[in-house]
Amino acid sequence: MKKNLVLLGMSGSGKSSIGLLLAKVTGLKLYDIDRLIEKELDLKIATIFETKGEVFFRKLEEKITLNILKMSNNIIALGGGAFLSEKIRSRILKNDCSIWLKWEKNTLISRLTKSKKRPITYNLKRKDLINLIDNRSKIYSLSEFKVNCDKMNKNEIVKKILEIYEK
Repeated sequence: MKKNLVLLGMSGSGKSSIGLLLAKVTGLKLYDIDRLIEKELDLKIATIFETKGEVFFRKLEEKITLNILKMSNNIIALGGGAFLSEKIRSRILKNDCSIWLKWEKNTLISRLTKSKKRPITYNLKRKDLINLIDNRSKIYSLSEFKVNCDKMNKNEIVKKILEIYEK
């Protein structure tokens, strides 16, 4: 039984797109937590935040994520805030292979300020975004592995992750 490969990091770090490429290359199933939440409620993440609030969202995210984590040998793309949950984080660190997709702050900021579909970040001023990235990075750094993505294209990132996962 092989561990799950769990991708974590800020919104905009490429967890979904890298997850898709990894699934294609490995033949493993991808569980994209944000997509599963949207499917469950038939609403976009931004709409869930607006209409039901962050607390509701985090509870649902935790329930769905912990459920998916019971399986093994899958690729899991976490939502940007999921690893902040103590329950999710301890479960992943105990049982799975966790990889933080780490990017330079400026790369993330330019991606996040262009996107309307990321409810936590799109109304934030630059200084608040930097604080959010710094605070979350402290938690993300607890992951088992880190891939510095800035100097790599998607295929190189996938190759690097596979080197880690297949050890």
